[in-house]
Amino acid sequence: MDWIITTLNWYVVLFALGIIVFPLTRTFFHQFFDRGYPFAKTIAILALSYIVFILGIYKLLPFTQTSLVLIITFFVVGYIYFKRARLPRLILNNDFFIFLFEELLFIASLFFLAYIRGQEPSIRGLEKFMDYGFMKSILRSRFFPPLDMWFSGNNPINYYYFGHLTGAVLIKLTDIPSAMGYNLILATIFAQSITMVFSLVGNIIYLFYKSLRHAIFGGLLGTLIVNLAGNLHTVYLFTSGYSPDKPIPFWQILSKYNPTKYWYPNATRFIPFTIHEFPSYSYVVADLHGHVFDIPFVLLTISVLFLMFIKQSQDRKISNFPTFLRVNKFLISNSILLGFLAAIHYMTNAFDGPIYILLAGLLFLALFGFSRKLFILGGVMILSFLLFSFPFSSHFSPFVSGIGVNCSPDFLVAMVKVGPFLFEKGNCQPDPLWMLFVLWGFFWVSFLLFFIVKYIQQKRKEHPTPLHTAIDDFIFICFVFGTILIFIPEFFYIKDIYPAHFRANTMFKLGYQAFMIMGIASTYTFFRITLLTRLPRFILSCIFLFFFSFIFIYPFYSFPSYYGALKKTPELNGIKWMETTFAEDKEIVDFMNDKVTGQPTILEAQGDSYTDFARISANTGLPTVAGWWVHEWLWRGSANVVGNRIPDIVALYESKDVDKTVELISKYNIKYIVVSRMERDKYKNLFEEKFMKLADKIFTSSSGFGALYQVKNK
Repeated sequence: MDWIITTLNWYVVLFALGIIVFPLTRTFFHQFFDRGYPFAKTIAILALSYIVFILGIYKLLPFTQTSLVLIITFFVVGYIYFKRARLPRLILNNDFFIFLFEELLFIASLFFLAYIRGQEPSIRGLEKFMDYGFMKSILRSRFFPPLDMWFSGNNPINYYYFGHLTGAVLIKLTDIPSAMGYNLILATIFAQSITMVFSLVGNIIYLFYKSLRHAIFGGLLGTLIVNLAGNLHTVYLFTSGYSPDKPIPFWQILSKYNPTKYWYPNATRFIPFTIHEFPSYSYVVADLHGHVFDIPFVLLTISVLFLMFIKQSQDRKISNFPTFLRVNKFLISNSILLGFLAAIHYMTNAFDGPIYILLAGLLFLALFGFSRKLFILGGVMILSFLLFSFPFSSHFSPFVSGIGVNCSPDFLVAMVKVGPFLFEKGNCQPDPLWMLFVLWGFFWVSFLLFFIVKYIQQKRKEHPTPLHTAIDDFIFICFVFGTILIFIPEFFYIKDIYPAHFRANTMFKLGYQAFMIMGIASTYTFFRITLLTRLPRFILSCIFLFFFSFIFIYPFYSFPSYYGALKKTPELNGIKWMETTFAEDKEIVDFMNDKVTGQPTILEAQGDSYTDFARISANTGLPTVAGWWVHEWLWRGSANVVGNRIPDIVALYESKDVDKTVELISKYNIKYIVVSRMERDKYKNLFEEKFMKLADKIFTSSSGFGALYQVKNK
């Protein structure tokens, strides 16, 4: 029952945060039948995290549980005082039952993924060390920016860590151990996304049709598509299989149902040298990367854009007053809000900032054309983005070196570079259309069905209301924008350090957003199909459901493949795996987490990315001399930042020259030295005797194989 009690304690804090912020939420989302209730928790987490971030950046308030409680208390007292209002009463009416349904949906989703993660909770593999290390470093910080746990010397994290900060805020506020909090954060993001998509899609449908039954059904379908569905790659369940390095068109290897030949990660690495993930895969593999943390914030932004668009579309169609031509307070405030949200996206998952500035700009263009209002609102949004992101960007050095052009012609290659555009010889990866269709075909079929629905509507000479037209226009723009995001990597890529995978991050980040945006639009399309007359409804529904069946079955293969038969008693402790694999290290980690305060530098074995090296720093948040090499190379723009330190680390462990060791300890200001299995295995000539002279052995593992030394004061 421990996992249930821990999850309940975590949930109570989330529920309280949502209730506190709901008065503001229902004011903004007053057009929604649920008053935006599922968005309240996300808004509360976002606001609390940003406030503590600003106060921490400018050294005004330390990052402690007391500070978080003070901020919450100040908000509650201030709101009640200025608004002369009480917290909302959930009266026994239709609203109450909607709130209850959505809260139960949140609880079910939270416990569902907590139970699933409890089957294999290990914070190990892929990039979990990085994500957990960020949060551990943040949790140790009194002020910000937090220190990089893999590059000692008072160097701040040079990555997009705001999402990790929101996770650390919840861990700090709930006082639940971080190794459990990691898995509960993932479950929370899943529950937020499930309920927020339900609310957004359900309300889009409700505003169109005023049917709560249709809204609930559509909301559930939408949240299934966005959060759990895959892509059409599951067609390979009916093939003889293929080598991931050389994908073969499915129609050339068709066979009977053949699940043993299907490997679920291939749906995210189908096109060679690229990445094209989606939320369902993220929930399975459980890396708490920026694109995962940003899912709830993205859904909030899309909802804000939707409400702004339909309001202005209706005003434009029904207003005869010249005041409409002036920029009003509503538009200015929304532009500022969108700029703030874009800043949050940028600090959480950098690509998402420009993506949603572009989507907002496209919607402004659709509303106002190339007018004065377009440039004023766009300018306000960009200025607010720069303002709200400045506290982060002032301590961050971007590691993007330019915009590459895919398959540049020879005459451009000869020019090498023009402005930010790079023309690199040999960087040419065109994608066959059939492969793009396997990945995105469900959404494009839905887009085509949307066109057919609109055509039928036009043929019948139906006269939609301004609201109906605005909703259709918004969905159309979502489809168009999602398709643009998909095709951008066919022509351009953001230059990073990866040679063969030069388009991977670009396709990954753009495609991830396209999946969510078009997932929402596709659900609405199915709803519009259900409103047609019998024959076209039957034909178009069959087409939609045929393609839907392929994306629907993805989680039935991905979750069991990763987590097994789901028969274990759930265990939320994410570092329990160390007890059997690295028992000595687990004891050292527990000792340091319990006894060591602040962020003194430690020395441990250094190794490559995606390995078990840097395990002490990742699990304690204490900066080591050098951690994962490729990651630091990416973050800091040079392989030398770690490469130059590697010989020193070797010397620290292997050199018999005590004076040189003392010099290196002083150079890196090392306070603690780890000597355990990985150090003994990597440094074959390890000379531990010198540490007896230079440091005190303050901890020895129960096996006697692992040791922790504290450098003596000079």
